[in-house]
Amino acid sequence: MAMYIRIKRSKTTYFMQCDPSETIMDIKQKVSALIDQPVNDQRLTLMSTGEVLDDSKTLADQKVENDAVVALTLRKDDNEFEEVNIVRPVDFFKSGDAEGAGNW
Repeated sequence: MAMYIRIKRSKTTYFMQCDPSETIMDIKQKVSALIDQPVNDQRLTLMSTGEVLDDSKTLADQKVENDAVVALTLRKDDNEFEEVNIVRPVDFFKSGDAEGAGNW
C-alpha cells in the first residue's frame, strides 16, 4: 500500500512516495539520489515524536504514517549532525491564524 511522507530540510520539502515495508535506509537511498549526499551523512527524524529513525527498521516498525513530516539533517565537517531547521508556513505570515498553518 503506497503512502507519502514529507521530508523537510530548511525551506525545502521533498514529497516521497514509499511503502510502509521500506526501511529507513531505502528512504535515505532515494533522498541520496535527489540531493547527492551519501546515506551515512543523512539523519531522518520523525517530527511528531522527535525520534531519530533507525536505518534497519521499516517505516511501519517506527510508526511513520501517511503524510508524516520527517526532518532531514546532514553531517557537518566536524562529524556532528546539524540541528533540525524547518521553516514552518506560519513563519511566512504575520498573524498566527493563517489557514493550515498548524498542519505543516
